[in-house]
Amino acid sequence: MKRLFWLGVGVVAGVALSRKATETARQATPAGLASNLGDAVRELAGAVGSFGAEVRAGMSEREQELHDMVSERTGLSTAPVTEGRHAAQSRRPVRRARRAEG
Repeated sequence: MKRLFWLGVGVVAGVALSRKATETARQATPAGLASNLGDAVRELAGAVGSFGAEVRAGMSEREQELHDMVSERTGLSTAPVTEGRHAAQSRRPVRRARRAEG
């Protein structure tokens, strides 16, 4: 009975080591390296996007705090810009340089 148990343990360990070695060998191939690199780039892009969203949320929160502070100290009502800075700039007339004549 002991021999059968140890035979089973040996078979399971052999299969596990064989699968691990096969996976390690696959990761060392160019396709495996490209897959790992692609995963790393996707993870980095997600982290950068998340960071940008947190920065924008913090900026919006701070802008609201500043509007509240100005309203409290001056008594003037300041409405936060909801369209964004670029939308307000796009309504301004476009100034174009004159062509040099001569």
